[in-house]
Amino acid sequence: MSRTLRSDLMLVADWIEPGSSVLDLGCGDGSLLAYLQEEKGCRCYGVEIDDANVLAGIENGVNIIQQNLEEGLAMFSDKSFDTVLELQSLQVVRQTEKILREIGRVGRSSIVTFPNFAYWRNRIALVGGRMPVTKTLPYEWYDTPNLRFSTLEDFADLARQSGFEIVERMALHEGRRIDWLPNLRGSLAVFRLHRVLGSPAPDEPERIDSPAP
Repeated sequence: MSRTLRSDLMLVADWIEPGSSVLDLGCGDGSLLAYLQEEKGCRCYGVEIDDANVLAGIENGVNIIQQNLEEGLAMFSDKSFDTVLELQSLQVVRQTEKILREIGRVGRSSIVTFPNFAYWRNRIALVGGRMPVTKTLPYEWYDTPNLRFSTLEDFADLARQSGFEIVERMALHEGRRIDWLPNLRGSLAVFRLHRVLGSPAPDEPERIDSPAP
């Protein structure tokens, strides 16, 4: 069955090497992982906390572990995945830096996306005395699951502090890449990261290896 992905997920899928191992944190219903399994022969795991999404992912034929990301990734061994994905879920966790370091520990590379709080519509809303409500930040201030708000520049600083090399960074708006004033005109930030050799990472016990081919 041929699957259709959102344009931002299609961009991520294009970066994934065929036959590689992929871990998706906050994987939702597993649509991206199902696509990677079917179209690229990838070996995939997802981590998700929502009951409905876990069931949907299983129906999509994806291996999903139900767990809160705040608890870390202790079940996975060092460098057990070729790529770790954290797509529009980093902003809902409290221990952002800890999870970033864990991503670098279990993955050889990673792709992170999140709503760019410096997007111009967000800035105008704040100037007008209101919290922004947009397609990438669709919640009102009182019911939002988002705990952290970042910009391209802020996340770039945190990524380097957490021991990552930034391989590529860009901003998207409605699926289109924004090259001119990306931190102002892009509503979604996209980063490709690689752990710098020898940089610090958490060390936790009882880990399991990546999924078997």
